[in-house]
Amino acid sequence: MRRITLWALSTLTTLVLLFSYHTSTGGSSTALAAGSSVQAPAAAGTGSATSSSGTTDSGTTDSGSSSSGSSSSGTADSGTSSGSTASKTYDGDTVQTRWGPVQVRITVAGGKITASEAVVYPNGNREDEQINSFALPVLNQEVVSAQSANIDMVSGATVTSEGYLTSLQSAIDQAHL
Repeated sequence: MRRITLWALSTLTTLVLLFSYHTSTGGSSTALAAGSSVQAPAAAGTGSATSSSGTTDSGTTDSGSSSSGSSSSGTADSGTSSGSTASKTYDGDTVQTRWGPVQVRITVAGGKITASEAVVYPNGNREDEQINSFALPVLNQEVVSAQSANIDMVSGATVTSEGYLTSLQSAIDQAHL
């Protein structure tokens, strides 16, 4: 009788521990179902894809102009005057990933990618923020170095990396690179 009681309590304790364990995917899917938010970096501005916001010499978009912040087609062709040294920005398609949308903006000058940045990315919880604060700068730098979408994904940020690469390829296609 004593063994049966001990076995029953052990089983009950194990079941309680199993059902109370929260995985990292369990909390994120709850946040996603409740509506995850996306964030555009402060330096990128929130202009729509067809806005005529100017670009600076460093390739970042001037955030002085304000507009709706949404895009109907996901394309952007805002920039300075025509010529081989003119900087133009191209927004890739917004890609829906498991954890939220991802959209990439590239800046092209002289036929080369001078800057790449994620303007929309998942940040619905602390884990998303932590992963993306590490992964996105790495992806941005790799794009400028490789001058293409043929870059490695960031370990630990596979879903975001896949969305990033898909949106990046769309932007590169629009830029005809």
